[in-house]
Amino acid sequence: MKVIFFGCILAASSATIAGCHSDESATPAPVQTMQAKVVESHQQEAPLTLRAIGTLHARESATISAQVMGRIEQVFVREGDSVRSRQALVSLDDATLRASVDQAQAAVKAAESQEVAAQTQSALAASTLARYKQLQAEKSVSPQEMDEVTRRAEAAAAGVDALRAQRDAAKAQENGARAMLGYTRLSAPFAGVVTARLADPGSMAAPGVPLLQIESAGTLQLQAAVDESAIGSVRKGMKISVTIDGAPNGTATGTVAEIVPAADPSSHSFLIKIDLAPSAQLHAGMYGNALIATGTHQAILVPRSAVVLRGSLSYVYVLDANRIAQLRSITLGAAQGELVEVLSGISANEKLVDLPGDRDLAGKRIEAQ
Repeated sequence: MKVIFFGCILAASSATIAGCHSDESATPAPVQTMQAKVVESHQQEAPLTLRAIGTLHARESATISAQVMGRIEQVFVREGDSVRSRQALVSLDDATLRASVDQAQAAVKAAESQEVAAQTQSALAASTLARYKQLQAEKSVSPQEMDEVTRRAEAAAAGVDALRAQRDAAKAQENGARAMLGYTRLSAPFAGVVTARLADPGSMAAPGVPLLQIESAGTLQLQAAVDESAIGSVRKGMKISVTIDGAPNGTATGTVAEIVPAADPSSHSFLIKIDLAPSAQLHAGMYGNALIATGTHQAILVPRSAVVLRGSLSYVYVLDANRIAQLRSITLGAAQGELVEVLSGISANEKLVDLPGDRDLAGKRIEAQ
């Protein structure tokens, strides 16, 4: 009997403990409530855009190279230097070309001296011919003498013409030598900025080998490739929204300045050039996207302030029927001012947390401010 009574006590105790444990686990944990601004996604007609990827270029760019062979004596600029139009950039050793100029000058002087002497001889022959013509009228000279004087006058005049041509050739050679000498001084073709210095003093310059690269300052262009199926939507002078990777304020409006009329046969795309307003934030070589409107469509739009960026992924906090926030991944499309299009992840008329910042709101009840 004692054993049975003791067992009943243990059974009762166990049942009591089990019942208490079951009641504690069934109690739900309290949900934390936080205050936040709440916005709503909505659907509206939005432009249908084509994204054309491109790179920023200066409107003018030039690669500076020598036109003659020579040793580089001085390079007057470095990367980042601003230069004026016709400012000296590079000088080459010009000793050999100066000697060629001196030689050409001497040849010109010799030709001019010979021409002066020939002109004197021609004048003398002409005056002799004039006297003989008077004597011929008086029948004081024979026909043979008259022919000899005439031939000498003609030969003297022809000699003057030949020496004049020789003088002109010598002057042309001198001008060519001076032009070659001028090639030893390389100058800026326009005002701009030096973007690359590819040679230093002491190295050899050769025709066609780049020494410097210069880009014009001011207006930059986004040069982007547009597929042939969409080129009909682009026209010269139209305004296009442009986003620039790496720029703090990455969105701008550009103007189509040029459409290259021939398509690239390998990619079946056309190159367009879009002028952008001058900005200290933009630099040649940056990547950008031209957003070309090709029509309209129904789009889901949300405020950009409601989007949470984590690395390369985008999220929003969506409120359920009980106003509990859930973190949901979304795919973003084109920006529309303060709004951004959502391609997937949410529907229209869903409530979202605006300006979530760095707070972890998942699983928390949101009370609208």
